[in-house]
Amino acid sequence: AAWLTHLAGDRVEVRSAGSNPGAHVNPAAVEAMAEVGIDISAEVPKMLTVDAVKESDVCITMGCGDTCPVFPGKRYLDWQLEDPAGQGVEAVRPIRDEIKVLIEGLIKEIAPEPQA
Repeated sequence: AAWLTHLAGDRVEVRSAGSNPGAHVNPAAVEAMAEVGIDISAEVPKMLTVDAVKESDVCITMGCGDTCPVFPGKRYLDWQLEDPAGQGVEAVRPIRDEIKVLIEGLIKEIAPEPQA
C-alpha cells in the first residue's frame, strides 16, 4: 500500500488489510521503508473485510490463499513473496524492492502517468 500510494499518488485509491493482521506493523518493514523515504510508522494493521474487496477493482494478495473473499468481476493478483514476519531489515529489503517492481508494473497498467 505504501509503495502504491507513494508512486501513484492520487491516481489510485489504496486500501490495505490482512486476513490475519498483527497487532502492529513489522518494525523491520517500517525501517526498510524509511530507508527509501516512506514513513509507515503510523500505520495500523487492519482486518480484511468483504466490503473492502467488493469496493476494489484490483485485489492483490500476498499469501492469502483461500482465506480471502473472492467476487466475480474483480481482478485478483496473488504475489508470491517471502513473509517478512519475524525477519530483520536485511531480509526485508529485498522483499521491499520486489514489491516496488511489482507495483511499478501495476501502475503502468491501471494508472499510467497522463500524457503531456
